[in-house]
Amino acid sequence: MRAGSRQRINFMHGKGRTPRGIQLTVMVAFMMVSLILMLTTSLVLYQRFALSSRETTLQNTESSLEQTQHTLEDYLVSMRQVSDAVCYNVVTELDVGDPALSQELGLIYESSQDSLVSIALYNGSGSLLAAAPVVSQKTDPNVTSQEWFQTAMAGIENVHFSTPHVQNLFDDGTKNYYWVISLSRAVEVLDGDDTKMGVLLVDMNYSGISQIMDQINETTNGQYYYLCDSEGNLIYHPRKVQISEGTAKENTDFAAGLTDGVYQDTLQGEKRDILVRTISYTGWKLVGVIPNEAYSSRIVNVQYFIILFFLVVVMLLLAVNRLVSGRISRPILQLDDSVKAYEAGEKPQIVSVGPAEVRHLGHSIQKSYEQIDVLMKQIVQEQNERRKSEFDALQSQINPHFLYNTLDSITWMVEGGRNEEAVYMISELAKLLRISLSKGHTILSVEDEIQHARSYMNIQKVRYKDRFAVKYDIAPEILSCCTVKLILQPILENAIYYGVGEMDEDDGGTITVKGVRTGDDVEITVEDNGQGMTQETAENVLKEGNIVHKHGSGVGLVNVNSRIRLIFGRDYGLTIESEPDVGTRVHIRFPAVPFTPENQKELEQGGIPQKEGA
Repeated sequence: MRAGSRQRINFMHGKGRTPRGIQLTVMVAFMMVSLILMLTTSLVLYQRFALSSRETTLQNTESSLEQTQHTLEDYLVSMRQVSDAVCYNVVTELDVGDPALSQELGLIYESSQDSLVSIALYNGSGSLLAAAPVVSQKTDPNVTSQEWFQTAMAGIENVHFSTPHVQNLFDDGTKNYYWVISLSRAVEVLDGDDTKMGVLLVDMNYSGISQIMDQINETTNGQYYYLCDSEGNLIYHPRKVQISEGTAKENTDFAAGLTDGVYQDTLQGEKRDILVRTISYTGWKLVGVIPNEAYSSRIVNVQYFIILFFLVVVMLLLAVNRLVSGRISRPILQLDDSVKAYEAGEKPQIVSVGPAEVRHLGHSIQKSYEQIDVLMKQIVQEQNERRKSEFDALQSQINPHFLYNTLDSITWMVEGGRNEEAVYMISELAKLLRISLSKGHTILSVEDEIQHARSYMNIQKVRYKDRFAVKYDIAPEILSCCTVKLILQPILENAIYYGVGEMDEDDGGTITVKGVRTGDDVEITVEDNGQGMTQETAENVLKEGNIVHKHGSGVGLVNVNSRIRLIFGRDYGLTIESEPDVGTRVHIRFPAVPFTPENQKELEQGGIPQKEGA
């Protein structure tokens, strides 16, 4: 890093530059910067105009909403005044049996008949007491089950506005259907000396509200306005028919829960702004919807101008690029091509042509690569030596305790005249030592490692007088894979000393060695049915500093896990499962690399060859 820094400093302070080439480059750079600034300025102006257009649209929409809100409130107030006049001047003053009651209702109806469809007074059981205009009531309209009646009786002190519906109470002989909005309220009805609860119904003509909303929906830029109640039920919508048929949608539930203000909404993937105003007395929401295209339609001409300006700028930039490429680009591209070839492994001489600055840069890169090659070789050599030292240090932890015990056992057999057993022990020990030495190799085939485990367990079974059984279930396809030597012996040793070694022959102590191919990996499992341990203890066994030296070789499971990870990487190694009085299972996992002299050498030198079948 220091050498590279010195080279960069030398480049910045190098001699022999060509001022004319640098001046030309600066002139061209200023020209390009000027063009970029012009383009940036245009974009900023475009953004400001777009923002101003959006603000203007919002202000116009807010103004329209405010005017419509006042118009609707005035209209609804006039209808409420009709209801108040009937309630306070007629119903509370006249008895239900008084003929003047119907006359007064008729007079009030006549004064506002352009906005009204009917006025009706019902008692608490739904019977009609009086109505205007005087028409016949339909047979059994079931008044008490209708929403306006139930709402009025439930909220006695309030005037209730319904959603638009077809008036179905009276038959005027014309067989016309009137769309109305009902104003209902609970009233006290005089019936002789008694006062009873009743319901006053004022059906206002829906066409009045519809006309107000139709006027504000005459815009042609995609904006529209609708009216809903506090529950999200539509009162007016320019696409109400399509919405009722399911061919269009509207987020009325979202708008109904909003207070007055401006909000952003998304409907069927389209972003839009919505403006909300609350209609007094009713809780209705007057909503203005502004789709994004409503903003863009105002700035189409500006977009055309920006596009034309951008095309002109592109043509100028193309001309500037041709001017610059002959002076600077060509030698830099040649230098880049030679650097890419060098990085690809061809290692050609770095091209140094063109202006002095480019030539100096080429020389600096050449020297840097040469120094990097030297440093990389040193680092690889140091890493391999360090890795080998770590592995050798782990391997050297195997103490001769087992060997001493085996030789002592052979001595006792010879002295006791058990020559055949002594010969068998010596034969198995020879096999074990041959594989342990393995001409200095640290990588063996799985087949050799299994044979080493067999020899070790044959010796141990003799020493322990067959107090436990050993079973092998090894898939043939894994025998020709590479593995780290001496990884099974420490695990088997632990299985004996901490598992089945202390069990009586009658207890049926068993150690099972199973090997299978799982995908691109090899998994070998050593399982015993011995004493076992808690899962917490099992999880701590593989942690550094927890190597167990009691009785055994001293290598421990941490040692085995570390050696596997040093060779194959940190994704591989050991995992342990155990349960007290049930047994312990140790899983060994490493990649399925075919055992060949080339792969053996590459693994021992720190490389990772391809897995079998990869």
